[in-house]
Amino acid sequence: MKYLLSLAAILALLLGTAHSARAQQEVTLVAPGGARAALEALIPGFESKSGYKVKATFGSGLGTKKQVAQGDPFDVPIVQPPYPEVIASGNVVTSTETPLASVAVAVAVKKGAPHPDISTPEAVKTMLLAAKSISYPNAAGGAAAGVSFEETMKKMGIFEQMQPKIKAGAGGAGAMALVAKGDVEIGLTFQSEMDDPGIDILGTLPASISPPTVLVGFVSAHAKDPAAAKALLQYLTSPAAASVYKAHGMVPEKGARQ
Repeated sequence: MKYLLSLAAILALLLGTAHSARAQQEVTLVAPGGARAALEALIPGFESKSGYKVKATFGSGLGTKKQVAQGDPFDVPIVQPPYPEVIASGNVVTSTETPLASVAVAVAVKKGAPHPDISTPEAVKTMLLAAKSISYPNAAGGAAAGVSFEETMKKMGIFEQMQPKIKAGAGGAGAMALVAKGDVEIGLTFQSEMDDPGIDILGTLPASISPPTVLVGFVSAHAKDPAAAKALLQYLTSPAAASVYKAHGMVPEKGARQ
C-alpha cells in the first residue's frame, strides 16, 4: 500500500511539474497596432485554454515587417501585405501563412458634429477638400493606416492639395484624440483603432479607393515551441476569434469565419 501511495505521489508530482512548466512557457507575438485591440481581447482566452503565456509586441505596419525580416525572435509574426521581404528572409514557415482578418480605414468626426457623406469616392473627395483640417496616423513612421490613406489621396488626385490641412497623429489613437478634442475636423485610421468616446464613426471609405488591409499570421522559422506557436495561430482563426474581430470593426478572413 505504501508503495502504491508513493507511486501515486510521484506521478502527481511529475504531472504537476509538466503543467507548471507549460503554464510558464511564453509564446511571443508581434503585430501591427491596427490589430492590437482585438488581439489583446483574444490573448486571455488562449492563455486560459492552453496554459501558455503570450507576450505581445505591437508597432507600425512597416516596422513590424522590418522586425520579422531582420530576424527578431518572435514565435508568431502577424504582418500586412505585401510582404516579399518577410518571405525572402526565411524567418517564417511559409506553409503556415494564415489570413486572420481584414480592417478598413474609416472616417470619424467629433461627437455631435455634422456627418458628411462618404458613400462614394466623389463624396469622400468633396468632404476632404471642404475640410479645414484632418488627421491620420503618421505614414512617415510606417503606420499602415497612414500609408493606405495617402495612397487613397493620390488615387483621387488631391494629395498635394491636402498637405496644408494635415496634422499627423501619433498612431490611430493619437489621430482620434485630436478629433475628440476638436483640434481637427476629420480623422481617419483603421476602424479597429476607433475607440475614443469623444468621436462619431461615419463608416469606412469605399473599397474602390481604399481596399481593406489584411492581417496574416505565420509560425516563425525560429519558434522556440512550434507546436505552441501553431496552437496560437489556430486560436486566432477560431469562431471565438471571429466574433472578437467583428466586435472591433474587423472582418474575419476565411479561416476565422463563424
